[in-house]
Amino acid sequence: MAYKLFISSIIIITSTFTLSANPASDGKGNQVIAHSHNDYEQDTPLFDALSFNFRSIEADVFPVGDSLFVAHEFSNVKPGRTLRGLYLNPLRDIIDKNNGSVYGDGKEVILFIDIKADGLKTYKLLHKILQNYKAFLSVVENGVKTKRSILVVVSGERPFGYMQAQTVRYTGFDGRLDNLDSGITPTLMPVVSDNWRNYFKWDGTGGMPPAEKEKLISLSGEAREKGYLLRFWGTPNRSEKQRHAIWHELIKAGVGIIGTDNLKDLHSYLVSARKRQ
Repeated sequence: MAYKLFISSIIIITSTFTLSANPASDGKGNQVIAHSHNDYEQDTPLFDALSFNFRSIEADVFPVGDSLFVAHEFSNVKPGRTLRGLYLNPLRDIIDKNNGSVYGDGKEVILFIDIKADGLKTYKLLHKILQNYKAFLSVVENGVKTKRSILVVVSGERPFGYMQAQTVRYTGFDGRLDNLDSGITPTLMPVVSDNWRNYFKWDGTGGMPPAEKEKLISLSGEAREKGYLLRFWGTPNRSEKQRHAIWHELIKAGVGIIGTDNLKDLHSYLVSARKRQ
């Protein structure tokens, strides 16, 4: 698929944000197992999620020239809203100020990059861009991972064969539940993600059926045992009561990352759940 964008003049306005080493979180500066779905649609992309110590952040990208623009649809692409400008440059500045990691805790933060078009072409451009930020990106060289501040995970139109063949790779592959028994190493596939509705009928109303609860616990346990983080997208979200019921079961099952568009609500719920433990 070919895309053309004619921009006669692009003015990038950079705002200055201050992020403490331990932003508002659970009161102890701990990361929460939360994923900011379509993060670029938040009022302040990246910084809203970081203010709640989210472990994972998602950006959808389209290739335009030598840049990757962040948007859900190509028709929403806007001048200045690039992967570099919204995410990579601010993350570099934050890491420099926070003792070499996003939260000053030495732990990885996950940046999901969802390729929306031209999978292999876009991935090659992504790799080229990431080389300029390799000082703070986790890297796999000849199958051996060196952990740094940011773990980039590629979702969407991801070229698995090409990624697998790379001798130097700044990304991980976002797998699916069908890949659980594939034997793919966690260095190549650190995360397994799938559509909630493909595996569960329960929508958060009433109690979770025992058989589905057992399935969730089993899938989560198998992913954990094999070294993968498990994540579901498309979890029911029509009401607060509904999503809280879903989150409760995801936490109990030990799912690795819980996604949301409601950052404050999930953060508050996870902090309260941690205090109840």
